[in-house]
Amino acid sequence: MSKHDDAELILKLYDLRREPVMREARNWMFTFNPTSIQDVFDALLGEHSGHYRMVISYWDMAAAMVNNGAIDETLFNETNGEHIFVYSKIEPVIEEIRTMFGSPEFLRNLETLVKRIPNIDEKLPAMRERMRKFGEMRAERAAKSEAAAAVA
Repeated sequence: MSKHDDAELILKLYDLRREPVMREARNWMFTFNPTSIQDVFDALLGEHSGHYRMVISYWDMAAAMVNNGAIDETLFNETNGEHIFVYSKIEPVIEEIRTMFGSPEFLRNLETLVKRIPNIDEKLPAMRERMRKFGEMRAERAAKSEAAAAVA
């Protein structure tokens, strides 16, 4: 496949990410920081089940395209980072999910792609720590907004 074709596929994947429901799901995923299998179950059984499933299946599908040669891996990784972000959220509980659901291949494409990234074992914990800090900042900002609204 030519680099031009790879670029076209990447741009199509980008366009899919801009679809309103997918954008809503991605925004939710940004706030979802599971620390246990129970957090994943709560997401699956709650109002955000569709958001969770949409985002993780999207990135596993995109990774399958890369892993099977439909998209150049280097170009994909240089133009995307969200797949790493999503995997970093699920990675701590991925084996439990696979066991609990009897699905040993769950997110296998995404995992395979991400695990080939150099130094990924150092990058994933650092990414989770950044997400934790963002969560704290969001909560702090929300508390300030609520306090200001209560005064007004």
